[in-house]
Amino acid sequence: MKQMSFDFDSRRSMVVARRGMVGASNPLAAQAGLDVLKQGGNAVDAAVAAGVVMNVVAPASTGIGGDVFALYYDAKTKKVTALNGSGRAPQAASIEHLTKEGITGEIPLRSVHAVTVPGAAQAWYDLLEKFGTMTLKDVLPHAIHYAGDGYGVSPAFGAAWESSGQTLANGVNTEDYLPDGNPPKVGQIVKLPGLADTLRAVAEGGPDAFYEGKIADAIVETVQSLGGVMTHDDLKNRKSTWGDAISIDYHGVTVMEHPPNGQGLAALIAMNIAKEWNLAQYAWDSPERLHLMIEAMRLAFADIRQYVADPEFNPAPLEGLLSNSYAAERRAMVSADKAMQPPSFGTPDGSSNTIYLCVVDGDGNACSFINSLFHGWGSSIVAKGTGVFLQNRGAGFSLDPNHPNALQGGKRPYHTIIPGMSLKDGELYAPFGVMGGDMQPQGHFQVMSAMVDDDLDPQAALNRPRWQVLGGQPDGTIALEEGIPVKTMAKLADMGHKVRPISGRGRAMFGAGQIIRRDPDTGVLYGGSEPRKDGLIAGY
Repeated sequence: MKQMSFDFDSRRSMVVARRGMVGASNPLAAQAGLDVLKQGGNAVDAAVAAGVVMNVVAPASTGIGGDVFALYYDAKTKKVTALNGSGRAPQAASIEHLTKEGITGEIPLRSVHAVTVPGAAQAWYDLLEKFGTMTLKDVLPHAIHYAGDGYGVSPAFGAAWESSGQTLANGVNTEDYLPDGNPPKVGQIVKLPGLADTLRAVAEGGPDAFYEGKIADAIVETVQSLGGVMTHDDLKNRKSTWGDAISIDYHGVTVMEHPPNGQGLAALIAMNIAKEWNLAQYAWDSPERLHLMIEAMRLAFADIRQYVADPEFNPAPLEGLLSNSYAAERRAMVSADKAMQPPSFGTPDGSSNTIYLCVVDGDGNACSFINSLFHGWGSSIVAKGTGVFLQNRGAGFSLDPNHPNALQGGKRPYHTIIPGMSLKDGELYAPFGVMGGDMQPQGHFQVMSAMVDDDLDPQAALNRPRWQVLGGQPDGTIALEEGIPVKTMAKLADMGHKVRPISGRGRAMFGAGQIIRRDPDTGVLYGGSEPRKDGLIAGY
């Protein structure tokens, strides 16, 4: 078949339903989640089902070899619970060991030393065990089917897969992902037999089938053959942790994020700074509004680069960082018409590639769910015979022994992945998320501002052109998406911002979001899915 164009201008409207809704960045995953809801499952059952399908249809972005974070809203108790399913560094990992291996400065992204214990399989099980109504055996059939029988590669992900040929060719045990020695084209049928076998084993045997036995043997043998230090004990001792979300009030909406070691704190700090500016008085694409939002984000990044780490080792001063007094102090640093010099972190009183999906069921329970390998294809290492890409989250550690996020055995690294949840008057407002590295807290800030400040519906909020502080660095260049006026770009440059216009396929860098709003009076659900990706809102 002749190669088709993948460029498009989305004119999609929001989806409206009442009995249940799933938003995911691939239609097959969204429909898998919806099938589970129709079978009587709840929001958690559907989220896990959809998330594992994403492992199959977007294998560069997510997988059982990666990590999971989730926020769950219980409609009966009105409580939001946070699941941290991020894996830890092998116990034998250390800065001293890497120095002897000649690794200083930072851990290379594609190095075996960036591989941390995968947390996903245990997190899937724990979510279902605590809040679900189904088992792994009940929710994995869709993913097993697509991995074993095959699926057609989707447009946005397919274009990214096609550009990853060299990365995969340089990887380890990546044969299943290079059919006929090449990346598959859009529409080509792909089968992943190794991954199908792994998922069948987990469906039958639970997480123990992954962390012990043949799959664990393959992980340890592959890692150690490349000079890594992971052991069977590291896998056996995996565990998820439960906690409370962190939050701020943004104009009457309680915006909630997962606490560190994730970077959701950045979105809250930025919104806490910005809330006194009354952004709604400015046009959404005006230089005045974008400047203020960008400055708030730069200040937030300066703080999280210093404070976000594994809270079991180095807890961040959350109360101080999220206080109104600290927000006022940081807000005072912002000029109305001039970009600040690169800001440093503050000292508050009282004293962290991916797929995102969300589900709301007919009872009003909601799950905000994110599963990731970190950079595309993770470490580019597949555990031999399993189809499991091993994540490279260990690259998020600092090699400065005095930094809170310094590499240490048994420690969880700084994480970029962040699910979002929001309430209004104690009732569910919306689960939301925008995946994509450092874009994530910036996307959270922008879509929440669009909905709260400008009364946009979820789809319109996701359609709006975005900006991004590149690399999440306080002194970073500002990427501005096509659709933001040229005169705004010029004015921001006059203010002292380094600006970079982005158009065409480059717009994929601005992330991929899903949002489901719920009307507490009627139970009607309003869903929006990212127009820059392959996503879909499925409801009934």
